[in-house]
Amino acid sequence: MITDPDDVVWTLDAADADDADAADVRTSLLVLPHAGGNAHAYTEWRTFLPADVRLLIGQYPGRGARFSDPLPNGVDDLVGPILESLPAGTDDLVVLGHSMGSLVAFEVARALTLAGRAPRALIASACRAPFIANPSTVHPERLTDDELVTAIKARGGTDDGILDEPELREIIIPSIRADFAIDDVYRYTGPSPALSCPVTAIGGTEDPVVPLDALTRWADITTGPAAFEYLPGGHFYFQQQLERFFGLVNSVVSGAPTPHEFA
Repeated sequence: MITDPDDVVWTLDAADADDADAADVRTSLLVLPHAGGNAHAYTEWRTFLPADVRLLIGQYPGRGARFSDPLPNGVDDLVGPILESLPAGTDDLVVLGHSMGSLVAFEVARALTLAGRAPRALIASACRAPFIANPSTVHPERLTDDELVTAIKARGGTDDGILDEPELREIIIPSIRADFAIDDVYRYTGPSPALSCPVTAIGGTEDPVVPLDALTRWADITTGPAAFEYLPGGHFYFQQQLERFFGLVNSVVSGAPTPHEFA
């Protein structure tokens, strides 16, 4: 039972928007974080979006104001509360996920499609296509806390200072274990293609987690157009080039032609 939807889906309008401007929101961009990630890590994205685009960020259980919520056991535990907590006025919606968040984004998009509310587009960042078995499993259940921290640092995306601080690490490790356990085993086995909206997949040229062929297979999951783009960098390639990354994202949000369509 969701007691406060605002804790599950954060809503960030333009910093200078007042109540009158809220009616001028053209599109909503829903962002789903990576394994072990939290909504706060994506709040700076607001500054790279047009003023008429509302930024929505999903917050998973076990972190932030949801720290006391039961940890997720499967992807449905991440998807269900987000669907229940989407704010009003999200008929024109683009869904974006990074890493494991792309799998959550796919399931959100699939549920909305089945409900007759298909999103306008899906953006999958640094993630295998959902019907492909995870090529880079972590097996957190086999790792000590120190070994898990080493594995997380190798991927990037998390402040090493937090991981090196014993008290903070004790707080975040349980949710990281839960997320990676979900990511390890998730594989979509239902009817395909499952989506009708355009899909854009973006990855890093030096990403050790997601092979090129695993990224490009996102084309198989939709009856709509599909495209891909590679940017320099590893699994969190966008951290070094947010402006270039958002050039791609904003093209999708604006409905501009996708950069490199799959055959």
